[in-house]
Amino acid sequence: MSIRKLYIETYGCQMNVVDSEVVAAILQQQHYQLTEEMDEADLILINTCSIRDHAEQRIRSRLKELKRVKQKNAGTAVGVIGCMAERLKENLLEEEPLVDLVVGPDAYRELPALLEQVENGQKGIDTLLSTKETYGDINPVRMDKNHVTSFVSIMRGCNNFCSYCVVPGTRGRERSRDPESIMKEAGSLFENGYRELTLLGQNVNSYRWEQGASPVRFEQLLAMVAGIDPMLRVRFATSHPKDMSDDLLQVMARHQNLCRSIHLPVQSGSTKVLDRMKRKYTAEHYMDRIEAIRKHLPGASISTDIIAGFCGETEDDHLQTLSLMEWVGYDFSFMFKYSERPGTFAARSYKDDVPAEVKTRRLNEIIDLQTKLSLHSKEKDVGQVFEVLVEGTSKKSDEKLYGRSSQNKVVVFPRGNLKPGDYTHVKISGCTSATLIGES
Repeated sequence: MSIRKLYIETYGCQMNVVDSEVVAAILQQQHYQLTEEMDEADLILINTCSIRDHAEQRIRSRLKELKRVKQKNAGTAVGVIGCMAERLKENLLEEEPLVDLVVGPDAYRELPALLEQVENGQKGIDTLLSTKETYGDINPVRMDKNHVTSFVSIMRGCNNFCSYCVVPGTRGRERSRDPESIMKEAGSLFENGYRELTLLGQNVNSYRWEQGASPVRFEQLLAMVAGIDPMLRVRFATSHPKDMSDDLLQVMARHQNLCRSIHLPVQSGSTKVLDRMKRKYTAEHYMDRIEAIRKHLPGASISTDIIAGFCGETEDDHLQTLSLMEWVGYDFSFMFKYSERPGTFAARSYKDDVPAEVKTRRLNEIIDLQTKLSLHSKEKDVGQVFEVLVEGTSKKSDEKLYGRSSQNKVVVFPRGNLKPGDYTHVKISGCTSATLIGES
């Protein structure tokens, strides 16, 4: 069988990055070879995100651009996979005539059969969700550039049902992956030169494997992966505040290679808004978890997600968010305007009543504050020495490298004799709000 070329474009979260690598592995067995040149591809797959309307509009714009490729090579198949495929299902085939293939996140094993249908002139679609699929037996094709850092999916789906979120509908219910397969994948990555892994799940704290002699919880899994080798850094994302336990923080404190950075989405500083969001914690509980992090992991960085302008958010609610941001002193944040998503509880039950211009103004105030907090966080590091894992060459100068500290802060420093994958100690001599500047 002749080799065919596969081009994958990935949008959205880190989970989608892993899914694209799983898809590449499945199709590699069908004699597809990855290419970075879209024009030479026999199959173009767009791995999609549905978390916000803006994400879907970007993908629709991209599909329009693909008409050029189709006109040039009529034999090229175009597929939409991932969360947008799952949300829209067969409607996507009607709305986007260019698309030949629609495949949800739990149906990637069906790709070979679906591609046969496409080759026979039919449309291919499978959006069935699974209660068991984790792809734990598939060795992903690594698509990263540096071969130093990588992701390992430890679970799929979500049981939290936040009122604004499409994830339970597009990725199904929560299920954890066999710890033995996780350890095998993580160990293989380390043996092949990777020096940092991020364990991924919609809510990693709720990982639980109960099919062995004794249950394996997330903190136990984390300790197991950390035990592979002291030279292997381990991160995880994303945590849910309701499940951020002292036991987990104590495990992190015992293992120096468990990175001193925690992503803990708050979404809002107002308990009233959190209740409407169905986040299952109060602002006070969230602050208690921040205090626990500071107690067990002094010096750890903390990042977050924030939504501006959720349904019913008042000016006072917004001010509470700004106040909480200042109290925590976040090192960095992912910040968004609320975007109503069809099919969610919020779309069915609440009025999207915060005017667009108010959402924009509140988001800008959140961004402005976070820029100040990020700069202050970096300024505190000036004069200190951090262990940095070298990841690659700086975008601005071939004479400099970049890497990250355990606190997940980007550091730029002189190249010297270092190479990607090396650890080095760097003294911080300056900073911007986004980057630490180091000296040799």
